[in-house]
Amino acid sequence: MSEPRPDLDPPEVDLTNCDREPIHIPGRIQHYGCLVAISADWMIAHVSENCDEVLGRSAKDMLGMRFVEFFSEETVHFLRSRIQILALADSTARVYDYDLMGDGRRFDVSIHYAGRMLVFEFEPRGASDVRRDDLALVQPLIARVQRHNTLEKIAAEGARALKGLTGIDRVMVYRFEPDGSGVVIAEAVSPGLEPFLGLRYPASDIPKQARALYTRNLLRIIPDIRGETYRILPELGPEGAPVDLSKAVTRAVSPIHLEYLRNMGVQASMSVSILRKGELWGLFACHHYAPFHLDFQKRSAVELFVQLFNYELAQFEITQELAEVDKARGVHDRLMSQISSGESLFDLFDAVADELEPIIPHDGVAVYSGGDYRARGMAPTKEEFIPLARFLNTAEAAQVYATDNLAARFAGADVFAGRIAGVLALPISRTPRDYLVLFRREVARSVTWAGNPDKPASLGPNGVRLTPRKSFEAWQEIVRDHSSPWRPRELRAAEVLRVTLLEVVIKLADEASEKMRRAQDQQELLIAELNHRVRNILNLIRSLVTQTRGGADTLESYAALLDARIHALARAHDQLTKRDWAWVPLQTLISNEVNAFLSDRADRVVISGAHVDLSPSAFTTLALVVHELMTNSAKYGALSQSGGRVEIAIDLDPDGTALLNWRETGGPPVQPPTRKGFGTTIIERSVPFELNGTAEIRYRVAGVSAAFTIPGGHVEPGAPPAPEVVANVPERPSDPTPLTGSALVLEDNMIIAMDAADILTELGAQEVHTASKVSEAMELLERESIDFVLLDVNLGGETSQAVAERCAEAGIRAVLATGYGGDGEVVADFPDLEVLRKPYTADHLRYLLRGNG
Repeated sequence: MSEPRPDLDPPEVDLTNCDREPIHIPGRIQHYGCLVAISADWMIAHVSENCDEVLGRSAKDMLGMRFVEFFSEETVHFLRSRIQILALADSTARVYDYDLMGDGRRFDVSIHYAGRMLVFEFEPRGASDVRRDDLALVQPLIARVQRHNTLEKIAAEGARALKGLTGIDRVMVYRFEPDGSGVVIAEAVSPGLEPFLGLRYPASDIPKQARALYTRNLLRIIPDIRGETYRILPELGPEGAPVDLSKAVTRAVSPIHLEYLRNMGVQASMSVSILRKGELWGLFACHHYAPFHLDFQKRSAVELFVQLFNYELAQFEITQELAEVDKARGVHDRLMSQISSGESLFDLFDAVADELEPIIPHDGVAVYSGGDYRARGMAPTKEEFIPLARFLNTAEAAQVYATDNLAARFAGADVFAGRIAGVLALPISRTPRDYLVLFRREVARSVTWAGNPDKPASLGPNGVRLTPRKSFEAWQEIVRDHSSPWRPRELRAAEVLRVTLLEVVIKLADEASEKMRRAQDQQELLIAELNHRVRNILNLIRSLVTQTRGGADTLESYAALLDARIHALARAHDQLTKRDWAWVPLQTLISNEVNAFLSDRADRVVISGAHVDLSPSAFTTLALVVHELMTNSAKYGALSQSGGRVEIAIDLDPDGTALLNWRETGGPPVQPPTRKGFGTTIIERSVPFELNGTAEIRYRVAGVSAAFTIPGGHVEPGAPPAPEVVANVPERPSDPTPLTGSALVLEDNMIIAMDAADILTELGAQEVHTASKVSEAMELLERESIDFVLLDVNLGGETSQAVAERCAEAGIRAVLATGYGGDGEVVADFPDLEVLRKPYTADHLRYLLRGNG
């Protein structure tokens, strides 16, 4: 009997015990392709030994050559253009069925970055002339996956689809469990082969370094475990490190893994990562019992299928999560009406337990609050629960606590032996610590392992490693003192219930009682303080009346003098009361609202004028006003359309009054509202009512405008914000936007053309036209006023020579963008124009335009 085992392929290390350091294996590649790595200066820095077999040139002869010295200029130009569309460091450019050497031999090519190097992998295509469209099969297969509504059926359909797409003997869906172990949850297998469905693998079977690799390199294939492998020359680079082969498709694998496959009778394998939120959820693990190779085009279809499968899996899990949350909220809503009638949690205990049962299955439930205890089902007595409550008090506050093995966590769990093994505790207050607790009984779980998970490493033919087990008989592990596990969806439901029901409802009841007590204490304190202050004020006024009497000749002068002094006293009192309040810049208020609504498009709101600080009362008032203006603009006004703008001008009059003007442009036509809602009322009345200012809002067809005056008592001059300090930013050119006017891009690759248009816009061009053919470019030159032209030399079936000559005649500045390694004969007939090498960036073009070409 052979042991079922998915394709567990580590990176450049052997499988090891957790307590052993991984041992480096020199970089090698598999026999079905060759690898060439070039440095930043396009020198060939590393090659695989079999380059002579694949490309027809000795590997040692290639080292140190320039890339353009080995391949034709046409090939170099073609490959450079493909590199230009590499948007991210971890992305891969793919070329299918290309005459690489110009001799009729067809190759598939993969290109990716590995640090500062570009890695090219060349795979010869088979001799078959059969034309395929593997990518066209992906959508119908994914459509079949979409028909299912359970994880088991989705996984089974995914395995069946991948087997149909590839023809491989066995496809397993291997899911990682919370404890790191893995289980085969679905399988599609050829007739006559032993099923592996349901078997589990220990966490140690896939080291951390292997799991990290699976998140970067989604597909790994071993076409023949007995196939030759070839070294990378030289083994180490100038920095003393090997080439990073993490994303290399042709990279060879650990001999330990090959030994496993041989012991299983497997001749070829493939693994494809299943990701969830960027983490490794599981694998499509595929086995074949004869040598088996998928060409690059087929593998690309497999990768596309699995990426779409990942999306469907994520959608399914999100839907399930939302359904569980909705159920928990439904419990909350149904119980809220009963709680609002004045009943306590103890009064509703049976109703709560009934509602929880279908969401979180349990064998017993108890509530412990304020020293009182009530339980039903298989639950401890109050005397048994008190020590458990003290144990729960040591757990993280205000978080759900769950364990399916209480005996391993709680020393006093022996009193529950044979009855309770799992606990899910929801804290329902912080002081004192009260709980709603669910209990589960012990379940003796029979787990079918693919080998003993606790078997230690032993000495094997490849050294001290986790040697493949020669006896692959499945065995049973009986797990004692465990309950059925608390599933992630149950924990999410418990958290929702804790927050929305227990933590909110019960804690609010506690806080209401505490708030009432504190209110009574505060009221008594305020009465005493008020009595003290009133007496002081009366005494002070009496002194003012007495002292003022001697300084006035008439009753009118006495009244005026007394009035002035009382006002001075009032102003002093105001200063004392606002001493602890902070003044806040108006620009900060507006910026916070802008960032909340527009995020990375905040430049659509322009703030100009004086820097003004607001008093606390003015700040809170204007916060509401600006919020309503921004909300209305984002929903109905200028900010609801991509071209809309809002201009906010702030002025400070000599008398200290602040003027705030709001003006919207570029939005939809405006009509006055037929009725005034609460938001309009806030905009129109808050400043006049709260701050004694003025507010005027005008609904013009071209855009809403508003004007506010804020009295000087609520504003004061503020300081401009401190400039941001950016460290380690290289000095920008003195002329960062060297272009003006209109520009033209002539490029037959759509993505490169779009990137080039963005670059020209960044460099100052007000308008950028694009063309993919010479005829289109000529027509644009005749029709439009063009100031600058960026030309791709080779446009597939034609060159841009005619357009270059037209630019030279008209005196239009033009730059040739080319992927050819040197000027040579390709541009010999072109006018004497500036040349930009692919791949290029905005900085490259800016540097050339400044006369440094």
